Amino acid sequence: MNIKALVAVRSGSMRVENKNIRPFCGSTLLEEKLKHLLAVEQIEEVVVNSNSDSMLKLAEEMGATPMKREEYYASNTVSMSEVYENMAQQLDSEHIMYANVTNPLCTTETYIKAIEQYRIMGKGHDSLASAAYVNEFMWLEGNPINYDVAHQPRSQDLPPIARLTFAFCLLPRDLMIQRKNVIGLNPFLFITDEIEAVDIDTNLDFFIAESLYQKLMIEKLNVGEII
Repeated sequence: MNIKALVAVRSGSMRVENKNIRPFCGSTLLEEKLKHLLAVEQIEEVVVNSNSDSMLKLAEEMGATPMKREEYYASNTVSMSEVYENMAQQLDSEHIMYANVTNPLCTTETYIKAIEQYRIMGKGHDSLASAAYVNEFMWLEGNPINYDVAHQPRSQDLPPIARLTFAFCLLPRDLMIQRKNVIGLNPFLFITDEIEAVDIDTNLDFFIAESLYQKLMIEKLNVGEII
């Protein structure tokens, strides 16, 4: 099974300024992501798609393949459907692992396990997507959607609703082009823990992710492990 990893980064982040190359625990989100993906033997090639020459240069220096993105596909107005289709069209692999840099706590080991699951998941699923369970009392349009107010359960007894984290998605290249998305019609939901599900959308998220990373790094160093 031919799998290439696709990392999409662009300049001009809206909510967290320069988040892809902003200092993060002595590194950057882009460097952290490439470090983990390049260590996965099942991935034939790691491709970085970007409109930023500096990010592409960094990717090449680390051993990834730079792929220049046209400015149209890096604008704040283009639809993600167009972006997904364009990026997939430029790759020549049979399968794509789309990995976001905004999930810096996702480990190499998890990527390996996800690929192993993708290989054996069977015809019942057309793709694989990272997800995490939500144990919250949720409401929509004035009504609870996951519990009965008259018989309120404990939070740990709520139904296991899953949310997509987009830490990684695995799917055939042709399907990504056809669907113009990184999720198929019937994805296998690969559940990760809350730490690996952390996603950076805001400055608060960035602070939380960096704090968790530093804590985990200290714990691993204390037991003699290498991150």
